[in-house]
Amino acid sequence: MELHPALDALSGLVGTWRGRGHGEYPSIEAFTYLEEVTFRHVGKPFLAYTQTTRHAETDSPLHAESGYVRPGADGRTEWVIAQPTGIVEVLVAERELDFHSASITLAPSAKSVTQVRRALVLDGDTLSYEVHMAAVGEPMQWHLSARLHRDT
Repeated sequence: MELHPALDALSGLVGTWRGRGHGEYPSIEAFTYLEEVTFRHVGKPFLAYTQTTRHAETDSPLHAESGYVRPGADGRTEWVIAQPTGIVEVLVAERELDFHSASITLAPSAKSVTQVRRALVLDGDTLSYEVHMAAVGEPMQWHLSARLHRDT
């Protein structure tokens, strides 16, 4: 299937990516994880996104999320992410793949998250990212980073 023309700037994301990451936050113990991310095209002007992580030592499931990346207005890119923890992020990138929260909606039982930044760097078949977060009364700070490689 040919990529929708509105997605030319996002074409480098298409594929399945696997790798290892590290996370920490004041309210949890530091951890390493294994991750799989998929950005796939379905013929419309958006990419479908899925992500799963597993603990690097125990292989137990840690996190999953899904959503959509789409071109927005004025050259921006929008990313909508739903998490099973009851958090929905709407992120906007003004430039490149540096996404900042435009809004965060929480289910009544979700932990408080007030701000998120997801900065992605695409270098050929390597996708690296950092996630910064303000949550559970803590100020905005680094939370996660990973280096993933595209399946070939």
